Amino acid sequence: MISIKSHSGIYTLEVRQQIHTTLDVAWNFFSTPSNLTKITPKHMGFEITSDNLTQTYEGQIITYMVGIMPGIKSPWVTEITHVTDQKYFVDEQRFGPYAMWHHEHIFEEKNGAVIMTDRVSYKPPLGIIGRLMHSLFIKRQLLKIFRHRYDSLENFFGTPPKL
Repeated sequence: MISIKSHSGIYTLEVRQQIHTTLDVAWNFFSTPSNLTKITPKHMGFEITSDNLTQTYEGQIITYMVGIMPGIKSPWVTEITHVTDQKYFVDEQRFGPYAMWHHEHIFEEKNGAVIMTDRVSYKPPLGIIGRLMHSLFIKRQLLKIFRHRYDSLENFFGTPPKL
């Protein structure tokens, strides 16, 4: 399930996905920043530029280059602001293409699988121009990125057997 809602000029994208693995495996995959390249669309030219990316920890700064439009790359800097082991972590943009970006990664073990929720609260830059860009481009682009991520995770972790 992928949805985007708007409230007071801030948008919230939410994705809930059942991942068919253990909480340990899911947590280790998602809390290793270098794995982000495995689930990001290739056309974005996504590149992590930070060194020594081990397990996620509070205060960790991660730097990237990311294609925001065809032929245009932007630096992006995020900080891991909260981590509760095997429950959730939060990354927040410190510098990048958005006026605000707050991304919660939430994990819950349920019926032998993991329910992972991505909740991204974000605000486009440039006020009314950013809101227009959201309607014309940003919303569609984010939905495509998170759909790709969803499908990549299905391929990576597999789907449950059909009975």
